[in-house]
Amino acid sequence: MQRIFSLIVMVCLLASCKDSNNTENNQNSTSAIAAPAVLNYTVINEFPHDSTSFTEGLIWLNGSFLESTGNYDQSHLLKLKLETGKAEKKVKLDKQYFGEGIAVLNNKIYQLTYREHKVFVYDMNFKKLPQEFEWPYEGWGMTTDGKSLILDTGGSNIYFVNPETFKIERTLGVVNNNGYVSMVNELEYVDGYLYANIWMTNDIIKINAQTGLVEARADMTQLINNSHEHKNVNISENFLNGIAYNTEKKTFYVTGKNWPTLFEIKFN
Repeated sequence: MQRIFSLIVMVCLLASCKDSNNTENNQNSTSAIAAPAVLNYTVINEFPHDSTSFTEGLIWLNGSFLESTGNYDQSHLLKLKLETGKAEKKVKLDKQYFGEGIAVLNNKIYQLTYREHKVFVYDMNFKKLPQEFEWPYEGWGMTTDGKSLILDTGGSNIYFVNPETFKIERTLGVVNNNGYVSMVNELEYVDGYLYANIWMTNDIIKINAQTGLVEARADMTQLINNSHEHKNVNISENFLNGIAYNTEKKTFYVTGKNWPTLFEIKFN
């Protein structure tokens, strides 16, 4: 009887040690990822933006903006003048297509569609090329690192895609200290990082393009609240969307869906 009692005590002690180790391991894994740093910003300039444009993609290129806009029968590929926000060139998508993110690579413009699984390709004069691609998922944001096209689909995965075949070459999961981050939307690649809008929020996150870790987060609420022009914009529906980078000035341009203003900012 004494022997049986001793065995029971030993089993309980081992179980206690195991539970203690599991608790310690869980605490270590939880605290292993630091919360994203605060990404502060300064507003440099404000420019007009066409408030009829449901912004889905934005690029700064050679002194002008390229913009992709959404909504059925209202989707366009646009070339815009910075000072006026007016279109210098325009291509309207057929009414069955909802335009999404865009990227420029190897002198071609790539434009995603939302649920139609089509990727359109244009030359730099906005001439639509016969080359088209199929994309099996929803199309949301798109950018490039100079080699691959980089796409997201509204979830937590980001896909690195071959621009000639549109085959997925690498998948990157976006994570922060709380786990996977979903609703990743418009993208901009800058110096090894992906800057992304998170749909239905006022956040821009900075993602390490190798690890997927969100290293910093900018809360753009103050920018929105301080903008006189946004008094007549329903921010609860027309979310922040659109990030472009000026490599010469090292500044970013941000706007939103149907916003009348485009902001030039610098992250501090």
